[in-house]
Amino acid sequence: MLKLKKFAKLTKNQKGQGVMEYVIISSLVGIVCITAVKGFGDVIKNRVETMKESIVKNIKT
Repeated sequence: MLKLKKFAKLTKNQKGQGVMEYVIISSLVGIVCITAVKGFGDVIKNRVETMKESIVKNIKT
């Protein structure tokens, strides 16, 4: 009976650890995504502006 209680306690602790690992991994993925958007945001904005200017110039002529 005592071994069963120790096993139950060990299992409970592992579930909590699994949840914490999931939270940490999710947080890291979120940080990487935010960093990527910030890094590529200016590049994409500049390319869209260039395409817009080109389209406007070609429509007017």
